[in-house]
Amino acid sequence: MEIFCTECGRENRTEAQFCKKCGAVLEHDGEQETKVAVRNDEPEGEELEIFSIRPTLMFVKLGYGLAVVAAFLLAAVLATVGPLISLAVSSGIVVLLGISLLLIPAFYHIRQKTVRYTLTDSKVEIDEGLISKTTRNVPLRIIQDVTVSANFFQRILGFGDIEIENANENDDRIVLKNIDLPKKYAATLLEQMRLLNK
Repeated sequence: MEIFCTECGRENRTEAQFCKKCGAVLEHDGEQETKVAVRNDEPEGEELEIFSIRPTLMFVKLGYGLAVVAAFLLAAVLATVGPLISLAVSSGIVVLLGISLLLIPAFYHIRQKTVRYTLTDSKVEIDEGLISKTTRNVPLRIIQDVTVSANFFQRILGFGDIEIENANENDDRIVLKNIDLPKKYAATLLEQMRLLNK
């Protein structure tokens, strides 16, 4: 015969003292009043993703805009000054110079796209890298503090950093950098920690 957890609804062995999913103390017949639990049919071992975010692309978009303006200015300067100093510059070279200016924001765009911060129901996951990828996992149970910080420009533009302090001796502080709406995501993280510790 099986016994169901009154907290999460998971089926457990009759002799079990604690739920194998949530760790709650199991109530056996005659111990306490009967409670009705809603059974959770979520497959065991699968994590629920709460959110997945990347650093803001605001500066990248601004960089693209500035690169386009700089390319037009460069073309105008070469077209105006070139004949005055007897410098013959073909239109193909001007186009290539203009496109090369776009490579700078493109590099930062690719770099931003290689970073992803994910919150699941049990951990914070940080993925970084394009060719070689690094994944760091911070279990929610070892997180001690969550702080939102923003410098002057970040506050004006509406983004900031989420600083996570944890009990890991080697890496006790992790920063999720340049996050849009950081207070919202920090509150979601704190709520998930609260649910885990119930």
